Amino acid sequence: MLSLKERIELLENDIMAKPPRVSVYHDMPFAILRYDPHEEWTLHKELSLLATRLNTIGKDVVLISLAELLWEAIEKSEGLDEIIDLEKSMGFEKAQEQVTIYLSDSDYRPLREMLAERLKSLDPEKNIAFLIRAACMAPSIYPMSRLLDEMHGYTRVTTILFYPGTIEGTTGLRFMDLNDREVQGNYRVKIY
Repeated sequence: MLSLKERIELLENDIMAKPPRVSVYHDMPFAILRYDPHEEWTLHKELSLLATRLNTIGKDVVLISLAELLWEAIEKSEGLDEIIDLEKSMGFEKAQEQVTIYLSDSDYRPLREMLAERLKSLDPEKNIAFLIRAACMAPSIYPMSRLLDEMHGYTRVTTILFYPGTIEGTTGLRFMDLNDREVQGNYRVKIY
């Protein structure tokens, strides 16, 4: 199995290739860089170095925090106090389900729409988006496979999801290496 540094090097080479080899589909320009959850701080250091290297070839990296989008959805829906009250009265599972509704239902702040808004102003020729802090969606707030499926056709900006989890086989991902999670193998994007 390749180290985090080796996977980042492969990703970088594919980004720098002419034409780039990061994504499989032109209308789904996504890839996943998987890292072990305990490598979070190492990842952030390596991402900073990668962004600097990409900048030297004219690519501007834009960091998009999924945690920021999550908190935005909560605040612009019913607010954190409502979630706290729901958890106190109905338990964690119900509170988590409500946050999932905020991120899914068009009456609130769907994650796909928030991400599409952030990507809309970016130039596909110049920018690369790094989706970071996906761990905020643990344990079961919003599946990353769902987000990538929903983004199909919504952007042409190369977007890399930094995925905390383990891999089984060549495409089976287990989010946050949570033992009670099923391995997800339906990703239609390149996994580094």
